[in-house]
Amino acid sequence: MTGLKLLALDQDDLSILSAHVQDSVLKVGDLGFTARTGVFTAAVNRFVWEEAKDKARSFERRRALLSFKRVQAVRSMGFDRGNREEVLSLLALRYTAKGEGPDGVIELLLAGGGAIALDVECIEAQLADIGGAWETTNRPEHSLEG
Repeated sequence: MTGLKLLALDQDDLSILSAHVQDSVLKVGDLGFTARTGVFTAAVNRFVWEEAKDKARSFERRRALLSFKRVQAVRSMGFDRGNREEVLSLLALRYTAKGEGPDGVIELLLAGGGAIALDVECIEAQLADIGGAWETTNRPEHSLEG
């Protein structure tokens, strides 16, 4: 199978990206923001949900890069940004418009109540697998409320 490559330019597209990154894990050190270019990145180990429904005991994770362009500011809560080895679990992506225009806030919602908020000019996000797959026997089990 070739790697997943998705682009999100509106709220509906972003919900598809959110489904593909649900239950991804990453380290704080895998987060990056370059203010000069307005790009925020997160290298994640994503759970391969698109293939999980056909399997009973063995599942996959893949290394992927989640990137957001046109980011004006980044805020975070619920974790120590100085602890580069801390592992975070990504539950969902959520977009909230600021007004009538395309600008708004994209939130990366984390397990345990943490979040990363990106102030964006508009939605421009990408998800691309950047590495091979590896087997895992653990399938995430939870419900996302809210």
